[in-house]
Amino acid sequence: MKNFHLVQEDGKYKLKKENAERASKVIDTNKIDAIKQSKDFIQSQGGGSLKIHKNGGGFQEERTYPKFHDPKKSKG
Repeated sequence: MKNFHLVQEDGKYKLKKENAERASKVIDTNKIDAIKQSKDFIQSQGGGSLKIHKNGGGFQEERTYPKFHDPKKSKG
């Protein structure tokens, strides 16, 4: 599964493939729209995991697209 990170740098959101130096996509909008555009991009690449980082640094949450690719089999 491809892993991507959404981070805020220099006032813009950057979607980076894990271990890549350059961003796959630069998004100049708010965080909600950046997450939606990241989801669309990841789905166009065949799916993967999106790790969303807090604006001040640190990890916020992880999402898998499409949803059926989620490796977690937990209830709830």
